[in-house]
Amino acid sequence: MKDLPIGASDELTITTTPDMGVAHLPVPMYSTPAMVQHFEMLCLKLLQQHLDSGETSVGYRVDIRHMAPTPIGMQVTLKGKVTKVDGRKVVFDVEAYNQAGAKIGEGLHERRVIDMSRFAQTGARPGAGQGA
Repeated sequence: MKDLPIGASDELTITTTPDMGVAHLPVPMYSTPAMVQHFEMLCLKLLQQHLDSGETSVGYRVDIRHMAPTPIGMQVTLKGKVTKVDGRKVVFDVEAYNQAGAKIGEGLHERRVIDMSRFAQTGARPGAGQGA
């Protein structure tokens, strides 16, 4: 992995769609699983710029609070910032805001940088990589 400075940041703006919604509510709202997916996409995109050939990253930890509802159809801007790099471990602070300016989510996302060829050999085995 190339040098990844603490404070490196990026953002992603999406328009929420029905497939991102909560199915069990009477009014379509942006779901927590969709928010987590978008945080992961954002952090992966930020990290990929700093990876060497043959490397990628996988999600390792997610600790997110979904703080306010956002109706389907509204835009959401997600922001991520690198707060810690320890070897192959990268930790991000993440935040999400809807187009009305309300903070709708915040938390932490951790990714681990992996060697794709090594993962291809061991990743399919149950229990492989435990204790990462």
